[in-house]
Amino acid sequence: MSKPSSITTLSPDHISGIIEMALSDHVSFADIQAEYGVSDKQVKTLMRQQLNEGSYKAWRRRVRRFADRRETYK
Repeated sequence: MSKPSSITTLSPDHISGIIEMALSDHVSFADIQAEYGVSDKQVKTLMRQQLNEGSYKAWRRRVRRFADRRETYK
């Protein structure tokens, strides 16, 4: 797959796939970058744009909590 330069060039199907992967507790930011070519910062921006505020904050808390326990997590 070609690597898009920004999240604005992604198709709705790719955005949906990124969101699904990001919401999974078993997929790291590195896996998302390998598949879609977007950085962790771009994933966070995309999630902020696509999720409502409460859902985004809950997701970020969960990612941070897991990251504190496992170095390789998201």
